[in-house]
Amino acid sequence: MAESIPPFSSSPAELGFDPELLAGELAEELAVDPLDALDATEPTDADIAVECDLGLELLGSGGKDDRLQGLRIFCEHRDPRAIPQLLPLLEASCPIVRMSAVYALGRNPDRRAVEPLLALLRQDSNGYVRKAVAWSLGNYPDAPVLNPLIRSLQVDIAAVRLWAAGSLADAGGTGLAKADQAAGQLLVSLRIDSEPAVRSNCAWSLGRLFDHLVEPRQRDLVEALVLVMLHDIDATVRDEARVALEQLESPAVLDRIQTLVEEGLVC
Repeated sequence: MAESIPPFSSSPAELGFDPELLAGELAEELAVDPLDALDATEPTDADIAVECDLGLELLGSGGKDDRLQGLRIFCEHRDPRAIPQLLPLLEASCPIVRMSAVYALGRNPDRRAVEPLLALLRQDSNGYVRKAVAWSLGNYPDAPVLNPLIRSLQVDIAAVRLWAAGSLADAGGTGLAKADQAAGQLLVSLRIDSEPAVRSNCAWSLGRLFDHLVEPRQRDLVEALVLVMLHDIDATVRDEARVALEQLESPAVLDRIQTLVEEGLVC
């Protein structure tokens, strides 16, 4: 997956869209997901300072439109001065504001945000908000986020599972026990999840976790990715599994892939 956003599409109902609650407003605002803007450009330090000053003013203005514009700024830039203004917005009645505040706190991690973010992942009724939390928690790898992300990968809607799978690579990369636990669920979801995009992210995350694992888990990981590369019904998932295997840079694994290519089993 690298730094790009994996392709994903779902029906409004699947993503938790409530037309009576959000009317046309949410769809209009979410036409540009704040996550899409992350790392889009590299402004100068002076430009960032000016933008952050403006963002703080907008957050403090009290108007919804100004607040949303300020939130977009802190979805792109880091500034610890924004934290006291971002945290209360996690409780906003408007799901657009909650979602944007979650993304901003993913860009600006702070330990005070951990419990509120986990509460939103458990309880928020809006799928867009929970999706944002699943992404943002990847920036809190030392916090107790592993089990909540695993549960989301097991039971939440596809958009949330997609990002929970990606964030598990970050949460699992902080220790052997965590890596093994994360890999265990990713291997299950790689095999059984109904959404190709989720399975692709599981393959990508497993590749990232490989160096944090020991045998026999490393061997299980390789065998699972080989099976997916050969047999998954979706070509994008097969390709992602192959990329994950190649990026392990294991001579034995690379030789195995080459043999499969020569035998015509892998394109």
